[in-house]
Amino acid sequence: MNFLIAFAVVMIFMTLGEWVATATKAFIPSVFITAVLFVIGFWTVLPKNVVENASFGPGFITICIALLLVHLGTLMNLRELLAQWKAVCIALLGVCGTLLLTLTVGTLIFDWKTVVAAVPPLTGGLISALLMSNGLKAQGLASLVALPVAMFVIHSVVGYPLTSVLLKQESRRLLSHFRANGSKLDPNVPKMRRGAEEVKDNRPKLLNLPEKYQTSAFIMARVAIVGLLAMGFGTLTNNVINSNVVCLIFGVIAHQICFLEDNALNKAGVFNWLMYGLLAYVFGQLSATTPAVLGGIVLQIIVLIALGVLGMFLASRLLAKPFGMSWQMAFSCSLTALFGFPADYILTSEVARAMATTEDEEEYLTQQMMPKMLVGGFATVSVASVIIATIFLKLL
Repeated sequence: MNFLIAFAVVMIFMTLGEWVATATKAFIPSVFITAVLFVIGFWTVLPKNVVENASFGPGFITICIALLLVHLGTLMNLRELLAQWKAVCIALLGVCGTLLLTLTVGTLIFDWKTVVAAVPPLTGGLISALLMSNGLKAQGLASLVALPVAMFVIHSVVGYPLTSVLLKQESRRLLSHFRANGSKLDPNVPKMRRGAEEVKDNRPKLLNLPEKYQTSAFIMARVAIVGLLAMGFGTLTNNVINSNVVCLIFGVIAHQICFLEDNALNKAGVFNWLMYGLLAYVFGQLSATTPAVLGGIVLQIIVLIALGVLGMFLASRLLAKPFGMSWQMAFSCSLTALFGFPADYILTSEVARAMATTEDEEEYLTQQMMPKMLVGGFATVSVASVIIATIFLKLL
């Protein structure tokens, strides 16, 4: 009974977030509302383990992340992925702008250890926050342990609405171009938006079994095999390339050789389930932050976030034109450092759905913005932030 109550609470929070996003046409993103509801819940009546009791524990999430990242590879072809090198550069240079301002201006305002403890989670997600917290514990810096987790919580709340506004501005620009050119999609580009699973995949299949054997379990088994191979490759190479990035790359390769079909997990009917589970786990990390903890460090966090976002903005504004992007798209790519996957996917999907008036317009917006946002997020959160956290632990 308790497990079912926990699951119901988690899904009600998700529902309210989606309703607000729909009512405001993504001006207030669903992840922002859901995060606020979880914070209020943890500070009042929700048990700290509500997400785990809802079945979204560490074991489920390990499987979930691998499957979802492989699935995202089936939404992009290899040429398209390589074409996003500009988004990678913009995102990484935006992180450099954050480091520059926080390590110069920030250290003039706060002491060195405070800045070093807070900056890695500012440039990445949960993994870097956990790395820093564990490192601070190991070094006996108990007073700073809460800082990385609190930074992770607050900077994502800032990043969600800001990125939503920028993506809506970019959507208006893209739609103007799309409508001026006859509102026609490129038939050679696989459809990416949610609900695109009904589109027929006419590519030759590597495993050309009769249709009656092409079941959801068969799709999920193949996605799991690709994820397992990706994780194994990461282990063999001592994670020289982050395993999350390897899962995405292996998903692209498996899709290219027709081992996996377009939009694999949507066709299996499990994409939304896995996405909600991953989101719930991320929001569950908010249980570590209390009002007393936030009250003691909120000033440092707000100032460092302001400096970090300003650094991203300046770098993006300066480099957008040389890299052939609008400054809104460039800034959005940089801001993926504040939340990463799956929030980058959800925000982009919500904005595309809210701004479009037809299914083709929604698809066009998704095709134009989603690859940049996903690759930017992987570059910052999955790769750069882990490297930065590892380096910064040695600077304490």
